[in-house]
Amino acid sequence: MTDDIKAKLGEYRDSIDNIDAALIYMLSERFKITEKVGLFKKEYDLPPADPSREQKQIERLRELAKSAKLDPDFSEKFINFVIEEVIRNHKKIRKG
Repeated sequence: MTDDIKAKLGEYRDSIDNIDAALIYMLSERFKITEKVGLFKKEYDLPPADPSREQKQIERLRELAKSAKLDPDFSEKFINFVIEEVIRNHKKIRKG
């Protein structure tokens, strides 16, 4: 592998690393807010899951994925994973 190829690959990888870091920080912020939602739901005795809201989110993110030229099936799998984790955390908060 030439130095030029190594350098270009290094640039791409640096960009990927920066994007990965941004994703982690964004997920962290999202989960800080969903923790507040979990505490709110506990206080007002609301269920940990809201299937109607979750379905709307999935549909909205599938549309966003299409406009961003990202596979909508991938985006649905991703948000389903996030939703499952949020619900798990809300159940944990509810138990105290």
